[in-house]
This record gives sequence, structure tokens and C-alpha cells, in this order.
Amino acid sequence: MSKKAAVLLICILAVSCLAGCGSGSGNKKGDGTELLNVSYDPTREFYTEFNEIFCEYWKEKGGGDVTITQSHGGSGSQARSVIEGNEADVVTLALAHDITAIENSGMIEEGWLEEFEGNSSPYTSTIVFLVRKGNEKNILDWDDLVKDKVEVITPNPKTSGGACWNFLAAWAYEQQNGKNEQETEEFLRKLYKNVLVLV
Repeated sequence: MSKKAAVLLICILAVSCLAGCGSGSGNKKGDGTELLNVSYDPTREFYTEFNEIFCEYWKEKGGGDVTITQSHGGSGSQARSVIEGNEADVVTLALAHDITAIENSGMIEEGWLEEFEGNSSPYTSTIVFLVRKGNEKNILDWDDLVKDKVEVITPNPKTSGGACWNFLAAWAYEQQNGKNEQETEEFLRKLYKNVLVLV
């Protein structure tokens, strides 16, 4: 992977990104170019559709034939694979710290976070609570998850990218409600005390 590899924090490959993959990026095959997009699990279906649209668009603009190969896995494991030698042309991962790990290895130039709007994250999302049928405990918001006799299931934020988003969403909820750092940490302790098993 070249130092000028195009990096986006989740998706939306602009033409300028693929064009700016850096010298040596992309393998030439006949009259076309092959690119490897190293991404995380939930983007499989998205890129299957998006790559087809992009390749048609790129060819119409005079860029020639492009074949994009997809590689998917956990965001952290994908970052490690690139650091260990997986020659990605494009990296589209779920978490900023995974891309920062690649940057710290010297494969991405500093400043990627400021390169695009929204800290290079093209969209926002939300956390959805799934509750038992009937929602007998009336769980509607984050505060309800720290009540007595409420049992929470969530992945471990030390090993799961999605769990990091859960953790950060809970943190942001408290901060938006005017809580200081100490109060926020106490809230998270209560929340994770109600987690039966970190899956």
C-alpha cells in the first residue's frame, strides 16, 4: 500500500479518491486497472452494488476499465492485515483508530482525518435498542439501561468495532445532557455492570 493510498472512513469513493491512490497503487491488467478495497464486514453488499456503478462511471469519464476486488473482515483485523502486508489500494474502515494505526505504521500520510468533511466520515448513524417482546421494563433511552434488574447484551469494546460505537454513543448521550467526565464515567460503569456477558 503506497503512502498516498486513498483513505475514507467508511465509504463513498469519490473519483478524486481513486485517481489519487498514489504512485504504484492499482495493478495494471491488460488495458484496465485492478484495485483492492480492504473494508469491514457490513459493507459487503454496499460495495457489491457501488463498485459496479463506480466502474461504469469511471469508464464513461475516460478513466478506462477498473476491476475492484473486495476484502472484508472486522475493522481492526483488516487494519492489522494492511499493516502486515495486505496491499490495499483503498481502505474503508469503521473506526478512526484503525485507520490511525495504519497511519502510525507509516503507510498513510498525516492529515487524512481533515481531508474530507465530517472528519472523513461521510454519514452518521444511530444505536438501536432491541428489547424483549412487549418491552415490560419500558426501556426507551440510555438512562433506562442503568436501572436495577435491567440486563444488557453488547459486544466488548476492546475487541469489537461495533461495540466501540455503542460505548461512544453512551458517552455522547451523557455529554449532551451536560454531564462532566466523572459523571459520564460513572454512568458507563453502571451500564457495563448491567451487561451479563460481553459477547
